[in-house]
Amino acid sequence: MKSDDSINGVLLVDKGQDMTSHDVVAVARRCLNMKKIGHCGTLDPMATGMLILVLGTATRIQDLLMSEDKEYTGTLKLGATTSTQDAEGEILEEKPVPADLTLEQVKAAFDEFRGDFYQTPPMVSAVKINGVPLYKLARQGKEVAREPRFVRVYDSEITRCEPPDVDFRVVCSKGFYVRTYAHEIGQKLGCGAHLSALRRTRSGHFKFLPGKHVTFDMLKQGRKEEVLAAMLSLYDVSKLRGA
Repeated sequence: MKSDDSINGVLLVDKGQDMTSHDVVAVARRCLNMKKIGHCGTLDPMATGMLILVLGTATRIQDLLMSEDKEYTGTLKLGATTSTQDAEGEILEEKPVPADLTLEQVKAAFDEFRGDFYQTPPMVSAVKINGVPLYKLARQGKEVAREPRFVRVYDSEITRCEPPDVDFRVVCSKGFYVRTYAHEIGQKLGCGAHLSALRRTRSGHFKFLPGKHVTFDMLKQGRKEEVLAAMLSLYDVSKLRGA
């Protein structure tokens, strides 16, 4: 069947767990019968929430949309570090969480990672070294030096602190690894930590609104008319961004 080249716009998808961003793109291509679809910022299989798809001529603004800040909610689990810095990896080390750990101490550790700083990408990431993604090297049991990257945390807050679990919200720049953020906070507290849950709630000027986003199930079930009804036109995007 010939690809439909008449569809142009931005689609906000609420990604579920246990699927890659590429999986979402592949299912969207089948649902809409079109090839020219890209996404604006990878979400790990464990993560849920906003995945922006650009359709047709909207792929021209893919880099622009990817460059904008993001907002996440998540949970870090104190007391264990893992090979991937999240719950999908193997536990590397376990340490007891101090019984006298206070909310003020946890807040102080979070505050260490506010504003501008450098962050080293994790080995399990899509960053390329000599053209090879780090995650492929990690699968071979290799660890290589990574260049620290300049990142920014605009805002953060702790929404629940019941050790070993700490719920938080963070607003950050492009290229920020929340997994590494959780890991480094655990290092500051001396007992280690890893990311156990993550949800992207906003990307740039985009947030979830009724009728203006779709689910993976809607795409998988081929509900094309409902999907198109939720799509934002390039005019909608321009107006939303104040361009």
